[in-house]
Amino acid sequence: QVQLVESGGGLVQTGGSLRLSCAASGRTFSGYIMAWFRQAPGKEREFVAAVTWTDPSTFYADSVKGRFTISRDNSKNTVYLQMNSLKPEDTALYNCAATSGTDYITQRMYRYWGQGTQVTVSS
Repeated sequence: QVQLVESGGGLVQTGGSLRLSCAASGRTFSGYIMAWFRQAPGKEREFVAAVTWTDPSTFYADSVKGRFTISRDNSKNTVYLQMNSLKPEDTALYNCAATSGTDYITQRMYRYWGQGTQVTVSS
């Protein structure tokens, strides 16, 4: 079965860094777009970043552009999110997801989701 398993979350101070990992298994993800979403308490889930398995092409939310970097290692079937200059407003549960479509912003287009990893940024 298809599985996406996130790891790397934790507690970090403002200005610190974390690297999240998403290990994908169960199928080939050729042609897929892999993405990170996040949801803070009391807020809706929002798009963070996405990367294609092929090109690669990357896409970022304005709120994280210049601070976060998404990448993938095809040999390890793993997607990463390097988060630098973290702010308290980055505190959220981070989920990775995969879609075979092209509309990377729309959450309902993602077929597969991981269980999430918590990121907490203290002030």
